[in-house]
Formats: sequence, C-alpha cells, structure tokens
Amino acid sequence: MAAAALFRGAAPGCGGPAWRWRLRAVSRHRLAHGSGGHGSHPADGAAWACFPLGERALLRVRGPDSAAFLLGLLTNDLPLPGPADGAASHPSRAGYAHFLNVQGRTLYDVILYGLPEQADQAPTFLLECDSSALGALQKHLVLHKIRRRVTVEPHPELRVWAVLPGTPEETGGAPPLPKHQGTTILTRDPRTARMGWRLLTQDESPALVPRGRLGDVWDYHRHRYQQGVPEGVHDLPPGVALPLESNLAFMNGVSFTKGCYVGQELTARTHHMGVIRKRLFPVQLLGPLPASGITPGTTVLTESGQAAGKYRAGQGDVGLALLHSEKIKGPLHITTGSGRVALTASVPDWWPTATK
Repeated sequence: MAAAALFRGAAPGCGGPAWRWRLRAVSRHRLAHGSGGHGSHPADGAAWACFPLGERALLRVRGPDSAAFLLGLLTNDLPLPGPADGAASHPSRAGYAHFLNVQGRTLYDVILYGLPEQADQAPTFLLECDSSALGALQKHLVLHKIRRRVTVEPHPELRVWAVLPGTPEETGGAPPLPKHQGTTILTRDPRTARMGWRLLTQDESPALVPRGRLGDVWDYHRHRYQQGVPEGVHDLPPGVALPLESNLAFMNGVSFTKGCYVGQELTARTHHMGVIRKRLFPVQLLGPLPASGITPGTTVLTESGQAAGKYRAGQGDVGLALLHSEKIKGPLHITTGSGRVALTASVPDWWPTATK
C-alpha cells in the first residue's frame, strides 16, 4: 500500500526557537550527490540531507477495530489524517508513542503514521519501530488482539528515511518535496522540530528530494544524540526504561487525558506527583575513549565519587545518560579500564523552559 501524503502543517510541539544545528560538512566520498538531475549543482550545497534508516522497520495495522485496538496499548492518542487539501492530496500525520508493559516500563518506541481512510479500505496505521524489535512488537500486538478485527503484518514495501535541512533557515520554509509523491508519505518528525522530516518511500535513489544528498547515517545518529532524542532498543532498553524519565512528555509522546492503556497507572501517577528525579540527558565525552567505546550501564560519577546515574548508549564521543537532574552541573566522569573519561551533560534548548 502506498499513499500520497504530504503533511504541510506543523506537528504539535514542533514550534520553539530557531534551529541552531547546521549540517556539518561531509567529504565527497561520504555523500552521494542526489541533486544533479534537479537543476542544482554540487557547488551550491545541499538543501537537504537524506538519511536511509535501515535499522527502522514498519508494521501495518489495519482493520475496522485498529484505532480502538491501538488506543488501548499506546501512551498517546492516534495521529489522525489531516483535512484534504484539494482532490489529490490527503495528508498523513505522524505521532510518537511508547508501548509499555504492565509495570509501566517502555517496551517499544514507535512513530505512528495515520493514513487517509479510503471508502473501500479499513482504517490503516503504520508503526515505525526498531527493526530488531519488529518480530517482538508484532507478537505483542497479536497477543493483545483477542477478537479485534485487526490485521498486523510487516510492511517492507516502504523504507524509512530521515530528512534534515542543510541550514536552519530551511526549517521555517517549504517542506522537502519528494520526487515521487504518488508513492511517498512525508511528515514532520513528531518528536521535535530539531529532527526534521520523516519520509516513507519505495525509492532507494539518493535523489529523493530536489537539492537533496545522501547523508551518512552516522551523522544522523550523532545529531540525534546531540539533541537528546532516544530511538530504538539500545537507547530505550525494553522493560528497563521508564517513559517519563526518557522525556516522553517532552517529545509529544504521551496523553494524560486519553483513556486507559497498558502501563498507564505508573505513568499517570508519576506525572501527577510532578517529581521526576532522573532524566535522559545528552552527554559529551572528553578525552581518549576505549577502543570498544563506553559500555552501556556504566556508572557516571561526580567529582567526589558519588553515583550520578548511568551511561545509556551513544556513538563516538556523544550519547545519552540517565542522570539525577541535580547532579548534572558539576564535573562528571566515567571510570574505564584505561582510566577516567570526563563527561559533560547538557539541557537541549528545545526542552520546556521549566526544566532548565
């Protein structure tokens, strides 16, 4: 199934200060020029960087009961399709959410795409998830399906891409227009404006959008960690991570007014108590790193040797750590087999002001 879908409006929570991120220069051997056939020249610079996310996969959930079924399992409301803008355009919308276990801990993080309903088709949603968790998520959904009129199946026909602007000015302008709109779903990333756009397409060409270039997925993940955005089972270990400590509310991923869902009790109680002592923070590692990197779960220490939290995941010298909020401003470090590695935590500028 391929839907023509272009979401032109801003997703909830995608406002805020202007972007300060600029796509860093990448040497030619790490980029495939995708703009030569669209009237631009490599010397002009790419307006968009397109990142193929091979570690993300899609599940399709469709059927008359699909909306009610998903609402009983997800932390958020469903991203319903937007109003049609002309006869040929039926915008999809995306939403962010977690599936929780009965103890209120995250099992899977997903980006949901609500597809336009057709007169001859049942309601359909696409769930973007970590590809390594695709089978487990499908089993989780089938387990809870019971007598619901719902079909859950992988949807490998579409591939997931992230599209980031080359300059901050592009953020407030027109969206990237996909080359083949008839087989494309384009929507703003629902987590934060810093993460640009999500593109689902059958196309594997680097020339996905005008003045677009194929970006190295390493740069996508580096940018994501610098913005403090967790994604997938490495950043959100199933059955371990707590959704509010993982900044689910900051990323528009939870509704506190919707009906009941699996794992709601602990999440709602934590929210109404208003006390979240630990959070996932973006961190920068300073100094020589072990060849194998920092082991997930390594304790982060204060200057006096007190535990400040644990390193969660990362790439190179950037990553995420679950830290006590009151301890992030002092000197921090991690002890490895080869010595001490200094660590600094930061508060992303797109977070709510009250957290800074």
